[in-house]
Amino acid sequence: MTATIPAADAQAAHEGPLAHNYHPLPVTLTSGEGAWVRDVDGRTYLDLLAGYSALNFGHRHPGLLAAAHAQLDRLTLSSRAFDHDLLHPFAAALADLARPVVAGAEHGRTPMVLPMNTGAEAVETAIKTARKWGYDVRGVAPERATIVVAAGNFHGRTTTIVSFSTDPEAREGFGPHTPGFRIVPFGDAEALRAAVDETTVAVLLEPIQGEQGVVVPPEGYWPAVRQICTDADALLIADEIQSGLGRTGTTFALELWGVRADLITLGKALGGGVLPVSAVVGRPDVLGVLTPGTHGSTFGGNPLACAVGLAVVEELRTGAHQERARNLGAHLHARLATLVDTGLLVESRGVGLWAGLDVDPARMTGRELCERLLGLGVLAKDTHGSTIRLAPPLVIDAADLDLAVDRLTQALR
Repeated sequence: MTATIPAADAQAAHEGPLAHNYHPLPVTLTSGEGAWVRDVDGRTYLDLLAGYSALNFGHRHPGLLAAAHAQLDRLTLSSRAFDHDLLHPFAAALADLARPVVAGAEHGRTPMVLPMNTGAEAVETAIKTARKWGYDVRGVAPERATIVVAAGNFHGRTTTIVSFSTDPEAREGFGPHTPGFRIVPFGDAEALRAAVDETTVAVLLEPIQGEQGVVVPPEGYWPAVRQICTDADALLIADEIQSGLGRTGTTFALELWGVRADLITLGKALGGGVLPVSAVVGRPDVLGVLTPGTHGSTFGGNPLACAVGLAVVEELRTGAHQERARNLGAHLHARLATLVDTGLLVESRGVGLWAGLDVDPARMTGRELCERLLGLGVLAKDTHGSTIRLAPPLVIDAADLDLAVDRLTQALR
């Protein structure tokens, strides 16, 4: 189905040179601090989107800005043609942070890190790595490798990634589509098992589907997926770009189920809301199939990115952000459950400081709810009709979180 753009928005799209590939809420921001932002007219808003989790540590986090400022006076880019003094420390710090969720690390093997820039680049890197591993190590016949993915997925917007999207808006009009992917229902372990065969080199999944509306799978799903991959000698790739780095009350969402992946993709919050930073972290025998010339990135692992990335890892080492997400998240979900009980919401789901809310479409769309919230000084984002997502910065105050739910209640009424 083709989205209909209101006449006023269609006209605005042609008033300037900016491509109209987004339909933002009518607000123009100029500054921010913590969980609050300010617009061109001086009005303040509580940010409950946090850049789709890129701003887990809030706007202008002082420690992250200090790291960026210090590095700006030293070196910003060398390209991977040369080494720089923060590249290996960043890789070592991130590998250590990811030990609890990388397969083999429990036996003393240090995870390997491949830095990139955007989340989509990290996913593309993981796909390329899985195929190369399948051919070189597993012995899959050339050009036959398959990867199993889930319906409702969101891994980025490159041509390969949208080839296995089930969102018509993301997929239609961008063919011919890249082959080699099999789509199964999210949360259905038996459907996944049936889709795996001798050509399957990997299973690529989000631990929790963010874009789909913060969909949490059944309790036994992830352990079953891990076992299916192990039995088939296929790689388990976990896309932790939105769910990782504190959002769910754990450093990585996989920790909620005690599962380890062979490759993990990271992005968004890894750049601290300062600049794009992403990475693939995983088994060294898997990432090791990439050799000089087989993959690369001019800006991947640049000095400025590594400086900020190191500061992000240090923020997470203490566990304070994760504990905050757990405690405030429990309070948030209890209050949202009350809105379901009173009929203001159809459903609320999520974990940590992350929630997907369904509104009765007969009452309003998700867009209409977000517009009402905007008028009340709260920023949120709709997805898929009458669903909105809440992902406040992990630094949000408890009082501000209550203020947000109060205003959400007012908007729903």
